[in-house]
Amino acid sequence: MCRSIKTLRPPAMPEEATDDDIRAAALQYVRKVSGFRAPAAHNREVFERAVDEIAEATRELLAGLEVRGAAARRPA
Repeated sequence: MCRSIKTLRPPAMPEEATDDDIRAAALQYVRKVSGFRAPAAHNREVFERAVDEIAEATRELLAGLEVRGAAARRPA
């Protein structure tokens, strides 16, 4: 499993996940699934497109999640 991908939602991550955090997680996922740390030139486009699409899906997921009790844990 992708053990190096960190949880990007509260309370595991008290601040909002940045675009860099989201892209790093997407890149780690694509690397794990594809088996390539860096794609060959002929696979680069599809590799990067997958990273972009997974990052976007991650943004949508994080934006749509409701973490119950999160408001009570956030500093005022």
